[in-house]
Amino acid sequence: MNKKSIADLTEKDLRGKRVLVRVDFNVPQDKTTGAVTDDTRIKAALPTIRYLMEKGARIILVSHLGRPKGKDEKLKMDPVAKRLSELIGKNVPKLNDCIGPEIEAEVKKMKDGDVILLENVRFYKEEEAGDEEFAKKLACLAEIYVNDAFGTAHRAHASTAVVAKYLPAYAGFLMQKEIEALGKILTNPARPFVAIIGGAKISTKIAVLKNLLSKVDTLVIGGGMVFTFLKARGYEIGKSLFELETFEEAKNILKLADEKKVELVLPVDVVVTAAVDDSAYAKVTGIDEIPRDMIGVDIGPRTIQAIKDIISQAKTIFWNGPLGVFEIDKFARGTIEVMRAIASSQAESVIGGGDSAAAVEKAGLADKMTHVSTGGGASLEFIEGRQLPGVEALKDK
Repeated sequence: MNKKSIADLTEKDLRGKRVLVRVDFNVPQDKTTGAVTDDTRIKAALPTIRYLMEKGARIILVSHLGRPKGKDEKLKMDPVAKRLSELIGKNVPKLNDCIGPEIEAEVKKMKDGDVILLENVRFYKEEEAGDEEFAKKLACLAEIYVNDAFGTAHRAHASTAVVAKYLPAYAGFLMQKEIEALGKILTNPARPFVAIIGGAKISTKIAVLKNLLSKVDTLVIGGGMVFTFLKARGYEIGKSLFELETFEEAKNILKLADEKKVELVLPVDVVVTAAVDDSAYAKVTGIDEIPRDMIGVDIGPRTIQAIKDIISQAKTIFWNGPLGVFEIDKFARGTIEVMRAIASSQAESVIGGGDSAAAVEKAGLADKMTHVSTGGGASLEFIEGRQLPGVEALKDK
């Protein structure tokens, strides 16, 4: 990693200093009580918070929560502060705003090792607009800036990128871990390197697929988007998901795989159903036998075994996107079995954020993976080879 992290800061650098830390506490909540129902993202930031506490810094946490339109009472940070307090064993006050004289006064009262949480930064439209003046108001609260919110690093928002113009900016431990894990598979992967890409639409993955074709030895494609590829190969896909606007791109990706001599793996059998419903009739069929009136919803058993065989030989695996309609249990077999195969393999395994990370967490397999990214969109843009504003804004080594 060519960016400075808080590991480069000593106790002398940090003791008594006000440190503004951008975290990603955009966590799921109970719709009735507002209580945090999944604290994975809060726990991911704990190493950075604890390090700063131990070094005597005065820690000012800032995050967004949801997509508020104005100051939405249901999206206040109070439940997050409560859960964070429980996790670190120390009371974390939640302030009633994130900028302004009252907040500046509260920050001045802080003692070494104290932690406070600002109110939802997206209560201000200036945050997502990347407003310079708003960023300056955030910056005036602190002397050092730390970005530990990889999940928002692909956004040039005030608190994720612009504030770094006005303070010395460092990566937190989570940000550092993300950059190093994702960077390694792009620049120096152990081979064979296998990428398994699923999800519903090709349109969101075109750049990812193209960039991976220059990096991997084998590219496995599944999920709803696979049917556009199968149609590009001349198969009847029935009523399965088809993206006409990306049909030519699918053809180009198949051609590019041939040119680069990358093994591109498509299903040999699929699960089809009359309706995407748990109670609907479903069966397994070869890809050359998909009925015209049925929908493909998962990879079949022969395909699952073929992917398992590929995984068993891999030294590096990157997986992003479910391989079927995994929200419905009877169509989740492909995703679950491939996930378990990755978890039990000897390969270095990097799991893209979003649905993939959620599936791994739900299955209790996160600790079996080398790295589970906290950023869905951010991890994909990183794998595309794009520069992330939140990373670019940090100090170079």
